Order: sequence, then C-alpha cells, then structure tokens
Amino acid sequence: MNKSHKLVYSTETGSIRETDPQPEISGPAGKIIKIRREVKGRSGKTVTTLHGFNLQSEKLHQIAGELKRYCGSGGSVKDNIIIIQGDQRKKVETYLQSQGYVVKRAGG
Repeated sequence: MNKSHKLVYSTETGSIRETDPQPEISGPAGKIIKIRREVKGRSGKTVTTLHGFNLQSEKLHQIAGELKRYCGSGGSVKDNIIIIQGDQRKKVETYLQSQGYVVKRAGG
C-alpha cells in the first residue's frame, strides 16, 4: 500500500499550505458601509444610520438626499453619519448595492 502524503507543515518553515488571497473590497467608497437601526437617545423613534462613508460633506449630503427620496422619509447628516428616519434598512441596502457600495448590516 503506497499512500501519497501531502506535506502541510515543516518544522523549518512552518505552515506551507497554500492560502487563497483575500478578495479586495470594491465600491465607490472603498470601504464597507454599515447599516444600523437605532432607537436609543432618539425619544423612542427608530432611525436607520449609515456609517463608513469616506466622502466629502457635499457628496455625503447628496447621497443622503437621494436616500431620503428613495425611502420617502426624512433624514440628516451628522458627524459623517447619514441618518434616515424609520427602519429603512432593506431599502437602503438595496439602493446602495445598486450604486456599487459594499453593504453590511451592523448590530442586531
């Protein structure tokens, strides 16, 4: 019985397994945009917040305006965070993905 063995570890060089390179995150912002539903500190009102944009204030306000029109609700921009009134996570995620952003839901 001749079994062929693959060497996966060597005491001289350590692990010699081939590793797959991590895929690069692509998107207009180059980062992951995190979508989160928040209630705390907002008098019990639910809002959807978007974190992770690395854009200038003017472009951020433009995206916020597009999202507000798409969702049919109000919102604002504070400290580079877009705030949309109501639980709009599904709509916001769909819209941003259609624009080429990489989106993840954060929180619960």
